[in-house]
Amino acid sequence: MSTPNDAPSMPATAERGLSRAEVEARVESGRTNKVKDSTSRSLAEIIRANVFTLFNGIILAAMVLVLITGSWRDAVFGFVIIINTGIGIVTELRAKRTLDKLSILVASDFLVRREGRDVEVPHDRIVLDDVMWIRSGEQVPADAQIIESWGLELDESMLTGESRTVRKTEGDQIYSGSTAVSGMALVRVNAVGEHSYAATLTAQAKVYKKTVSDLNKGINTILKFMTFLVVPLCALLVWSQINTVGGWGVAIATGEWRQAVVSAVAGVVGMIPEGLVLLTSLNFALAAIRLARKNTLVQELESVETLARVDSLNLDKTGTITDGGIAFNRLVMLDADETTAHPGEASERLQEDTVLQALYDLAYEEQPNGTGRAILEALGERGYVPAGIETRVPFSSARKWSAVAYPEQGYGLVGAAASEAGQPSSFAVPGGLWYMGAPEVILAALDGDHADVLSQANAYAADGDRVLLMAHLPADRMEPTMRADGAEQPSLADEPRLLPEARPVALVICSERIRADAEQTLAWFRDQGVRCRVISGDNPATVGAIATKVRLTGDRRPVAMDARELPEDIDEMARVLEHVDVLGRVLPDQKKAIVQALHAGDHVVAMTGDGVNDALAIKEADLGIAMGNAAPATKAVAQVVLVDSKFSHLPDVVARGRQVMANMERVASLFLVKTVYSALISLGVVLTQIPYPYLPRHITYIGALTIGAPAFILALAPNTRRYIPGFLKRVVHFALPGGLATALSVLLAAWVLPGIMGWDVSGSDADLVSLRATCAIILFVMGVFMLARVARPLRSWRGILVACFAAAGVIGACIPFVASFFALQLPTGRTLVTTLMALAMAAVIFALCLFAVPKVWRIVEHRHAER
Repeated sequence: MSTPNDAPSMPATAERGLSRAEVEARVESGRTNKVKDSTSRSLAEIIRANVFTLFNGIILAAMVLVLITGSWRDAVFGFVIIINTGIGIVTELRAKRTLDKLSILVASDFLVRREGRDVEVPHDRIVLDDVMWIRSGEQVPADAQIIESWGLELDESMLTGESRTVRKTEGDQIYSGSTAVSGMALVRVNAVGEHSYAATLTAQAKVYKKTVSDLNKGINTILKFMTFLVVPLCALLVWSQINTVGGWGVAIATGEWRQAVVSAVAGVVGMIPEGLVLLTSLNFALAAIRLARKNTLVQELESVETLARVDSLNLDKTGTITDGGIAFNRLVMLDADETTAHPGEASERLQEDTVLQALYDLAYEEQPNGTGRAILEALGERGYVPAGIETRVPFSSARKWSAVAYPEQGYGLVGAAASEAGQPSSFAVPGGLWYMGAPEVILAALDGDHADVLSQANAYAADGDRVLLMAHLPADRMEPTMRADGAEQPSLADEPRLLPEARPVALVICSERIRADAEQTLAWFRDQGVRCRVISGDNPATVGAIATKVRLTGDRRPVAMDARELPEDIDEMARVLEHVDVLGRVLPDQKKAIVQALHAGDHVVAMTGDGVNDALAIKEADLGIAMGNAAPATKAVAQVVLVDSKFSHLPDVVARGRQVMANMERVASLFLVKTVYSALISLGVVLTQIPYPYLPRHITYIGALTIGAPAFILALAPNTRRYIPGFLKRVVHFALPGGLATALSVLLAAWVLPGIMGWDVSGSDADLVSLRATCAIILFVMGVFMLARVARPLRSWRGILVACFAAAGVIGACIPFVASFFALQLPTGRTLVTTLMALAMAAVIFALCLFAVPKVWRIVEHRHAER
């Protein structure tokens, strides 16, 4: 805490503030401004969410069963748990660290009045009932009521979404999160910490909500179905394998029960698409890393997939389409005959450079607002500098105008820009009084009929411009310093007033600064079939005009609506929103309701925002996108943060999501084929009481070469196809023919080959090894067939990919260590001939299934639809 001597000099006040004892009592009772600001999930929550999953539970149970038998080589599939869980935890922790860095606020001290002295205290040491100074440029740290105001004006856009300043007077309530843009005030704190308005609003948004992933939902559906199937099927497999070795007594006596358990696990593990879960996590992680390189932070991996499904994008105007700044566009000189002529006098034509000098001086205040700063920046670049003025009336949002008075002859100096253009380096500014402000306010106070000027100003405003009017009164027509009764006339500075003799001179046209990339970005979304809507707290006509400038709806003019006219019923609101492109005067709770209404219309909604007022809607949306300069609470609930606040990154974000989703659908069928044939083979083994035709390590080796590794490469290929709902149904349609063909081929080999080859698979371990090696070869070849089908077209690098992995499988079997570890055996002699015949039979079955199964499926669906 600073000492009183460190505090700046403030206006005199009778307020003494709290005593030391009163402050200590409030600190002890917890009535301080300290807020626990959690920006993301804790480490424990992240670990818990990634470790305790249904998939991990199934694989872990299967791995433990195999390890109990002592066959550790058949338990290598369990490493998928570690890899998959590690990817999820590391990626989310990385996002958490980045977000936490973004959320660090600049530590500020605030001036409070205690025991009759002004002292500076940190944000979290402010207590309830503190008397506090709010100065220009400071963010209000706690809710308070104004005791006394010295022209305080607040920017409340972070809370309301409305980008305008609000003048506050004695007795007004102010809220934490708003920013003082001019003036100052003495206030009494009446709500601190978690009880403040901003904290109350964001508390609802801080409840963690997991992103809904259609891909993970489909995988979990398979896992849930397999869970119900696995337990009874595993028991039946163990029972059938025990019977193949002579029953429980023989199995326990000879130790064959171990092999029975391993065989049962081979069926169970094959049914679980563990590689698909791993590949999904890997692709989400890689997409997140690629987006991070473009300053886009993905906080939840699943949100990458949601990007692919978005068909409705709600945009906050400020920070997305506009950058929050104001730009000075031009000065429109009014007709001299109608504006500057006084009754009985010839009209005077003012030169534009003299009016621009007056405009510069009007904007040259100690603390200019956004419009003033834009004028100073633009005219400063042209070489304008301040001229000498006698009197200034600063701009006030309550009056809606400002004024300057020159001596009888003022001089404006113009720098190098004017000299290069051949203009004089100095020129005379007509003396007298100049006004600048809201056209309707100034014109209403002037003599004469100026309806045409007001109409012209309104026309510019309808196009989304901010319009100010400049009026001039020559020095010889200003009020005399003395009244007729001899009393001194109050000066303009002491008693600001609009003199009716002034005449309008020019219109000042400003506009919100539109991002250079806004139009191009919106065009991309239109081409991709994503409906964009602009939602703002500003005037709907102004927002609609800006939306027209950036061609929000292409050649069609956007339909704008005042959100106060929206129906409260969600379903009715959904019908209205289908025909609306721009919504103005939107309140924070309405933004949430708008998202709910779009959900009611079966839309997948993304919501962008940067203020506290956007937090609830961002949380409610399927995908929340926060700007990097957003409020910490807003970033905390968003799934995606645009670190550099550039709207132009959104196409990259959506395109990356579409790539992941489209490619994952392509390769998911590879994994589901394994699930289908493993379930069918297990059922065939149980029903016919034969030894399981392959080992868990076989499925690990074959799956890695024909499914896992190639699928990972295919998933990284470029793909911009729009996502279409129905992921699981399409994958099942694609995988069923290949799974059925593989199951039939392996089962037929297991049933027929022992008779042809004279193998005693129940009594001879060597014969059982030979049968399993042959079935593994059939399984491998069928896997190559499916890989070739998924990788189409093969007249590219995809064909080379398939050939490489097929060759890798053969080469691996020729390496002694690999062949020994995975129990691989290349056929020779008579076994080779029989294996080739089995492979030819498998190829025929594969072709028949590809032809017949889709037709049968369509017939079944048609009959089901008729019912």
